[in-house]
Amino acid sequence: MNKEFKPYYAVIFTSKKTEVEDGYAEMAESMVTLAKNQEGFLGVESARNEMGITISYWENLDAIAKWKAHAEHQLAQRKGIKKWYAWYKVRICKVEREYSFEKLTI
Repeated sequence: MNKEFKPYYAVIFTSKKTEVEDGYAEMAESMVTLAKNQEGFLGVESARNEMGITISYWENLDAIAKWKAHAEHQLAQRKGIKKWYAWYKVRICKVEREYSFEKLTI
């Protein structure tokens, strides 16, 4: 385990989309690009099947609050509620530790 590990935060966004696709992929890509340029952003992971899950990682709660309040992000949130999502849920979690596995190829 890395003794230098510093706790960070995960914002877990789960959602169910409507049938409307108009502009969704472009907006999602735009939001990832925008988030990557925000102070305190650490990374993002996403998967979509019947339910979508996007997890963004942040240094602290202040960075998350600034991202939530960002004007372009708020516009995307409003469009999401109006057009793209049947429902969504946001969870904010503190990550206290992590571990991983990676198969090495020869």
